[in-house]
Amino acid sequence: MHALAFLRQFRIANFAVFDFAISFVAVYFLSPLLTKPFAKWGAYVPRKSWLYFTVPLAILVHVLTRTQTPLTRQFLDPSAHYLVKIIVLALFLLGLRGVRKSSRRSS
Repeated sequence: MHALAFLRQFRIANFAVFDFAISFVAVYFLSPLLTKPFAKWGAYVPRKSWLYFTVPLAILVHVLTRTQTPLTRQFLDPSAHYLVKIIVLALFLLGLRGVRKSSRRSS
């Protein structure tokens, strides 16, 4: 068994724990780079907000690239999985709470 397949076999409710963990670790380390373009527009997005945005942005990217994942399918299902929709919306709103107008514009 390949190492990646082994790591992805651990699941909670049909979601690979490894995928979520790698996504959050990557966003944690990339958040300073992700914040720079928003600073040019006069907005400060803290690391905590980027962590909240991880799952909603992942769903958006999967929709735009037409990649089917269990979470994307559940989020797009119009007749079920309301808890998933509520959680994703709550994460997005929690992320927006931390976004602030920057006191100075970066050039």
